[in-house]
Amino acid sequence: MQDKLTLMIPGPTPVPETVLKAMGRHPIGHRSGEFQAVVERTTAQLRWLHQTNNDVLVITGSGTAAMEAGIINTLSRGDRVICGDNGKFGERWVKVARAYGLEVDVIKADWGQPLDPDNFRTALEADSDKTIRAVILTHSETSTGVINDLETISRHVQAHGTALTIADCVTSLGATNVPMDDWKLDVVASGSQKGYMMPPGLSFVAMSERAWTAYERSDLPKFYLDLGPYRKTAAKNSNPFTPAVNLYFALDAALEMMQAEGLEAIFARHARHRDAAQAAMKAIGLALFAAEGHGSPAITAVAPEGMDAELLRKTIKDRFDILLAGGQDHLKGKVFRIGHLGFVCDRDVLTAVAAIEAVLHSLGLHKGQMGAGLSAASAVLSNN
Repeated sequence: MQDKLTLMIPGPTPVPETVLKAMGRHPIGHRSGEFQAVVERTTAQLRWLHQTNNDVLVITGSGTAAMEAGIINTLSRGDRVICGDNGKFGERWVKVARAYGLEVDVIKADWGQPLDPDNFRTALEADSDKTIRAVILTHSETSTGVINDLETISRHVQAHGTALTIADCVTSLGATNVPMDDWKLDVVASGSQKGYMMPPGLSFVAMSERAWTAYERSDLPKFYLDLGPYRKTAAKNSNPFTPAVNLYFALDAALEMMQAEGLEAIFARHARHRDAAQAAMKAIGLALFAAEGHGSPAITAVAPEGMDAELLRKTIKDRFDILLAGGQDHLKGKVFRIGHLGFVCDRDVLTAVAAIEAVLHSLGLHKGQMGAGLSAASAVLSNN
C-alpha cells in the first residue's frame, strides 16, 4: 500500500502528525520577533530535556556536527584524549579526533560488549601529570544496541579533575535518563531525527561552564561550528547563521509533546519497549547481540544464527512495509536491529514482532512455536 512505511530503525524515527503539521507552516523571517519567541521557548524546553541550566545550542546539521563541534570547541591541537570504542560511532570519534591532530588513547570493547568503566578509571588515575584533556564516548552505541555506563565513566573523569566528558547522546537523549548537571557532563550532543521525533536536520550541543573555559584555550580550526557565536546569539534568541526555520517549528511542537508526557514516562516507555523486544526475540529463539543487561532502550540488535539477516529485513520490508535496520561493517547480513526510539508505541512494537515471526515462518526459519514472540512481548507490555 502506498505511504504505509513504518520506520522501526534508530533514525530517522517516526514523526507525529502534530509535528509534521507544525513543520508545514509558511516560513517566517529568522530575525523576526516571532521567530525569536520560538527560539526562547525551545531554549527553555531543551534545558528541561537535558536536565541542565547550561547552554543548549542548536546547529543546522546532523548529530555528527554536534559531536564535532563539541570536540573542536574544547580541545587544541596535540591534546591527549581518551576515546571509548565499542562500535561504529565510537570508531567515528576516534577518526574525528585524529583528523584534528589530537593524541588519541583508545579504550576498546568488542562490538556487542559495553565499555568497562574500570578501564577509564585506571587510565585516568595513571595520568599523574594531568595530560588527558577529555574523554570522548558514545552513550547508546547504535550499531550494536549497547548502552554504556556514562554516569560511572563521568564520575571517574570528575575524579581526574582536569579532563572533560564529551558524550555522544544522539540515541540516548529523549530515550533514557541523561541528567547533564547531576552527572557533571561537559558536552552532550544529540540529533533531531532520534528521540526528538523530528526529521533530520537539527543537532544540539549542550556545554558546561568547564567546557566554556576550555573553549577559551581551544585553537582547533572552526567557523560554522564555532560555538562562541552560537552562544552569543542564543542569549538574544537568535542564531549566527540562517537556521532551519521550519524545523524549529517542528522542534517546538515535539518538545511540547514530550513535556506533556513527562521525562519519567518517556524513559519508562522506552525501557518497556526494549524489554518487550528482547523478550520477543528470546521467545522466538533469536539471540540478542548486546551483552545481557546492557541493551539500549533505543534499539535492540538481534543476531539470528543460520540465516541471512538482510534477507529477513528485505522480506519484512517487501511484505509488511516495516523497515528494520541492518548490521554495519562486518555485521552486515549477521545482525538486524529493531528501533524503538522516539514516537513509538506498544502497537508498533507488537506489529514489528508479529511481522518478524510471520516472515520467519514463511521462510521456514521459525524454530519455535508460532506466536511465542508476540505472546512474550504482550506479556511485558501488559505487566508494565
